[in-house]
Amino acid sequence: MQSLYGAIANYKFKKNMAINVDKVYQKVLALANKEQRGYITPQEFNLFADHAQMDIFEQYFYDLEQRQRATGNDTDYADIVTNLEEKISMFEIANQSVIVSGGEVHISDTFPDFYRLGTVSASYLGYSGVYCEVEPIKLSELRKYEKSPLAIWTKSRPVYSQYSTADSEFLIRIYPTPQPGDDQVSINYVRKPISPNWTYLIGSNKNALYNPSAAGHRNFELHASEETNLVLKILQLAGVSIKDLQLAGVASQEEIKGIQQEKR
Repeated sequence: MQSLYGAIANYKFKKNMAINVDKVYQKVLALANKEQRGYITPQEFNLFADHAQMDIFEQYFYDLEQRQRATGNDTDYADIVTNLEEKISMFEIANQSVIVSGGEVHISDTFPDFYRLGTVSASYLGYSGVYCEVEPIKLSELRKYEKSPLAIWTKSRPVYSQYSTADSEFLIRIYPTPQPGDDQVSINYVRKPISPNWTYLIGSNKNALYNPSAAGHRNFELHASEETNLVLKILQLAGVSIKDLQLAGVASQEEIKGIQQEKR
């Protein structure tokens, strides 16, 4: 059964996910071909579209961190932060149970769509099934915590450190170590957006015809307000691909204008 949190997140996602992949492709083609600057194939578009979507998605976190450090008009600040948090919330996955193996939780291996870790919670046997939020600490601080009677981790105040290995991109280790079968661990995380895919079939004139019912078809997953940003970023990439620096330059200038307007 879907949780209330999941139902709300799913509703917000459907409400705001209104960027049709064909609509963006047609705009990109129209702007690129306006002065006969070159044709962007479906294969090229799909590659550019994925790159552009990830660029915009990753920028959310950078902008949010910058805004949280900034000072200024409280109303403007709150509005911008709220907007960014809403855009990110569409990709939040909550209350995912994970397995502790050898004292480690292999997060990136367990969740292929993993992008950024949110909160970690642990429930230890004997604590009536109560989940405690696990505090993150740096690897360099482990020894300091371990040697301090006041700072040492306990089952009511657990901590975790994160790291990577040659075999796994993102792992965490929780202290005290949860015991398999007895203790439970869950995480909240932000997933990556799924790659958009403009699917098509070849018509009698050998042109690619949009086919939204094809297997693998995927619209953009970003907030509906990002449609113009997607078009501009894809044009930038297309301009480089077809060696039209003017097209890439115009797209860059328009993108900069948009960023400046958002920051006012």
